[in-house]
Amino acid sequence: MSDARQSSGLWVGQAFVVSHADDSKFEGAGLRPFFEYRQLGIPEATQGKFGAHVIRAVPGMQSPGGWHSHELDFQMVYVTKGWVEFEYEGQGVQMMRPGSCVLQPSGIKHRLTRNSDDMELLEITSPAQFETLDEEAPA
Repeated sequence: MSDARQSSGLWVGQAFVVSHADDSKFEGAGLRPFFEYRQLGIPEATQGKFGAHVIRAVPGMQSPGGWHSHELDFQMVYVTKGWVEFEYEGQGVQMMRPGSCVLQPSGIKHRLTRNSDDMELLEITSPAQFETLDEEAPA
């Protein structure tokens, strides 16, 4: 890569980043208290344009199943371990297992109804920071 494209460790608005599972810790600080999160360094490397983290279930804890939505440009979930069940407005209940992937359109009402204690998934969003809006159950 030429020096013209690289500036202060950034390549066209992105930095090079590597995250290894054995070098990273899961932390409880995140959107939901019944999950732990392993940050992958993507928000810092993309100046907040994208986010990516691995989420795993806290054994013995379950979601209260509240309906909510997010206003995002992009939100994708890919299950790597265990299983998780989501319910989507107009789409019904979706049982996700290892290898299952869902693209959640911006604003779609959804909720997590249940999950296995060993559930792990990868979530990728744009932007990295976003709001969660509590919603009434769809009619």
